[in-house]
Amino acid sequence: MTTILHIDSSILGGYSVSRALTTQIVARLEVLHPGSQVIRRDLAADAAMHLSDAHLAVFQGGSVGSAPLGQDLATGGAYLEDLFAADIIVIGAPMYNFSIPTQLKGWIDRVSVSGRTFKYTASGPEGLLKGKKVYVASARGGVYSGGNAAAGMEHQESYLLVALGFIGLTDVTIIRAEGLALGEEVKTAAIAGARAQIEMIAA
Repeated sequence: MTTILHIDSSILGGYSVSRALTTQIVARLEVLHPGSQVIRRDLAADAAMHLSDAHLAVFQGGSVGSAPLGQDLATGGAYLEDLFAADIIVIGAPMYNFSIPTQLKGWIDRVSVSGRTFKYTASGPEGLLKGKKVYVASARGGVYSGGNAAAGMEHQESYLLVALGFIGLTDVTIIRAEGLALGEEVKTAAIAGARAQIEMIAA
């Protein structure tokens, strides 16, 4: 049975383009993989805390000082278990201020764990998550691709590719809708192009 991990991070709810695209990607994957199981994580609705000195103290063998911290550590552990269980990962990643939402960055911090998802070797770091497919639904108001002058300001898709690759997730397909703030005609065309790309996903 195929397990699909569906992650959203947009704070826009029903107005979110990235959420609409991840929903369509997952629906497409369910058609291609009948009987698949979907694990759903809405990072905007139920975000983990950002890492703190209290987290680091526990990681280094200290005691859990409070119930909220203990619950949050359990959430971080569940993020890892989700990732280990998944065959396919679908990530909704809108651009906020030239990068990804802090909620998604918090998820990356929790799943980038030495000895679990990567290790250091004599020849450098090695990602440990092998054989998994990732789809990233990217949504952004401006245009940063295709050699655009704004390309140097883009730290969203480029960051995700590095962060995911570091833990071994190198088979990544980006489905992009950009220029969403440049008028209704541009927005409509961008979304239609992304939706068409989703329908081309094959098993």
